[in-house]
Amino acid sequence: MPGISFAGFYDANPGRAAAVSAELGVYAHPSLESLIGACDAVSCVVPTTAHHAVGMEILRAGKHLFVEKPIAVTLEEADALVDAAAAAGVVLQVGHVERFNRAVRAAWPYLADPLFVQSDRLAPYTPRGADVAVVLDLMIHDIDLVATIVGSPVVDVSAVGVPVLTDTLDIANARLEFASGAVATITASRVSRDKTRKLRIFQRSGYVSLDLGTGVGMFFRMRSDVDPRNLAAQATSLEEFVEPVPLFAPDGEPLRLELDSFLSAIRGESSVVVSGTAGREALATALRIVTDIDAHALRLRGGAARPA
Repeated sequence: MPGISFAGFYDANPGRAAAVSAELGVYAHPSLESLIGACDAVSCVVPTTAHHAVGMEILRAGKHLFVEKPIAVTLEEADALVDAAAAAGVVLQVGHVERFNRAVRAAWPYLADPLFVQSDRLAPYTPRGADVAVVLDLMIHDIDLVATIVGSPVVDVSAVGVPVLTDTLDIANARLEFASGAVATITASRVSRDKTRKLRIFQRSGYVSLDLGTGVGMFFRMRSDVDPRNLAAQATSLEEFVEPVPLFAPDGEPLRLELDSFLSAIRGESSVVVSGTAGREALATALRIVTDIDAHALRLRGGAARPA
């Protein structure tokens, strides 16, 4: 990447650090303190359960921090990171990489007051990320995306989910209601046979269909020569009154674009795309979903009634 130099990396596993250093020809720092002292900004890609501890060390040293999603495990940890970044006057960006997906970037100009959003994110099992529930591992991508698209606070959550291969939730479905009146349904699974990453957005101006896996999308809108008040007299099939509009955005690797935006924010050239506060809000909704799933499971077992 132009305009920066790579200061190296630190891995708590010495054997892994040596292997990466040899393979890529980069310096393996002997400690986190050594890495922090050698750079201006750090990308923190440790397990979620360590985001708070590692992130706080970086921020207290006055270094800019890019931290993978979710920002932390608890809201208290998230608030501590946000406050520490503000106190140090440094950039804190959260790795909600789907914001940089080509299909999402192409859809932005066509989005206007969504009424209903449907999201499906299904993936085969992998140990990576399994230290937290699928809501925090996978669904949180779509929680952030949907909230950003709708642009309104979440006012109600209803969810179900079950563990399958791990001790935490492996598949979950959530229904979110927003202050604007919009509704979203989000499904996430890490025990599926095939990968699926699709987002469908319904609004008065039309229907947006996005395939996040391939980075392509389509906008279906009413033809200008059709009177929506009298469709039955003008058409007998959907194709007769709806026109497809292919969505296009410049190509770009989402992870690269994400880091480009982080550096741009550090240089003061642009605002942070996914701030610590935005990451905190996505986490808050995710934790509400987990809480509702636990309450639903308790009711099924004949436990306490759902709280008002």
